[in-house]
Amino acid sequence: MARTRVNVAALYAALDAARTTRGLSWRQLAGEVGVSPSTMTRLANGHRPDVDAFAALVQWLSLPAENFMIDPGTDVEGKPTAEPELLVQLAPLLRARSDLGEEDVRYLEEVIGAAMRRFSSDRDSPVG
Repeated sequence: MARTRVNVAALYAALDAARTTRGLSWRQLAGEVGVSPSTMTRLANGHRPDVDAFAALVQWLSLPAENFMIDPGTDVEGKPTAEPELLVQLAPLLRARSDLGEEDVRYLEEVIGAAMRRFSSDRDSPVG
C-alpha cells in the first residue's frame, strides 16, 4: 500500500481559489485543464484524481505536485506519525543508482533488512 497520498482537500481548495479568481465555472476549468468534468466532481467528493489528471491539475495551477502530497510519516494535517522504515526510505535510492544492478539492489535490501531485524531484536531483548 502506498503511503504517500494526494491531499485532495488542499488540491480542491487551490483549484477553487484559482477558478474563482479567473471567473471560471468548474466545467470551464476542466476544459482548460484537459480533464473531464467528472474529475472535478470526484475531487469535490474527496476522491483522488488519477495520475494523469493530477499532473494536469498541478501543471494548470503552476504549483509543484509536492504541495499536494501527504508525505510518509505525516497525517492529512501534516502532523508526524510513526517513523517510516529505513528500508522503505532506502529502496528508491538504491534503485536509482546506475552503478547497481537489480541483483545488487536485492542483495543490499536483504542485508539492510537483516541488520534492521537484528537491531530491533536487540532493542526488544531484556538486558541481562
